[in-house]
Amino acid sequence: MSDVINPTQPKPPEAAVPLKPLGKVLAVTSGKGGVGKTFVSANLAAALAKLGQRVLVLDADLGLANLDVVLNLYPKITLHDVFTGKAKLEDAIIRAPGGFSVLLAGSGMVEYSRLTPEVRDDFLRIMSGLVPHYDIVLLDTGAGISDVVLFAVSLASEVIVVATPEPTSLTDAYATIKVLVGQQKRQNIRMVINQTARLGDGRAITVQLQQVLDRFVTTEPGRPLKLLHMGDIPADPTVRQAIMRRQLLMQSAPSCPAALAIAQLALKIEDAVIHRGA
Repeated sequence: MSDVINPTQPKPPEAAVPLKPLGKVLAVTSGKGGVGKTFVSANLAAALAKLGQRVLVLDADLGLANLDVVLNLYPKITLHDVFTGKAKLEDAIIRAPGGFSVLLAGSGMVEYSRLTPEVRDDFLRIMSGLVPHYDIVLLDTGAGISDVVLFAVSLASEVIVVATPEPTSLTDAYATIKVLVGQQKRQNIRMVINQTARLGDGRAITVQLQQVLDRFVTTEPGRPLKLLHMGDIPADPTVRQAIMRRQLLMQSAPSCPAALAIAQLALKIEDAVIHRGA
């Protein structure tokens, strides 16, 4: 791991001081794109809904939104319409396959790719209107450490970082976690390792990543960083089939290894985030 992660990376851009996180909001983020973050968000939402939880997924990737593609939805009203005042918040919330609600963001929202005061205020207004009505709100953020991504994550009480065993993914996961610790003073960050080859790979990766962070990331005295391994999602050919068909894995193949792993992840999230915050 230490030969994969280079601790002498460029200093990330400064972000605004984070606000107090909202309760029962879980940000699903990643260091790089293509690691299955949106796949995890959508299928985790379906698994939580199956447990009887009221779930909403907000597509917080304002520039390159693709949650609608994963869910095979064609929304008439998007987050863009709510931001611009063309539609009410409740009109933009639609029911997704899998029994949960979604608030989709239309792709190519260039004007929302930077964290202006207007974008910040709009986002806060939307979140304040959503959180009281659901057991949990999942934020499917963009990848990386842009100011918009970091602001979205700052609104969450809990964070999941999705990574794969690939060196580039782990390097970017390290960089993302380093920023979350430095700027948002995060102490607990939950890890999900996607596309693992063998049972136990993800836990071993999380342990190694923890060791590198302990060595190279400075935390405040008495506030150590703890990575919480939430589970592995095994490499499974059924996943690609579901994605190509624009179907939720939890519906199309609920008994496949990857779906069973996501079901277990949902149980852990229900216990650690929803019930603990009740």
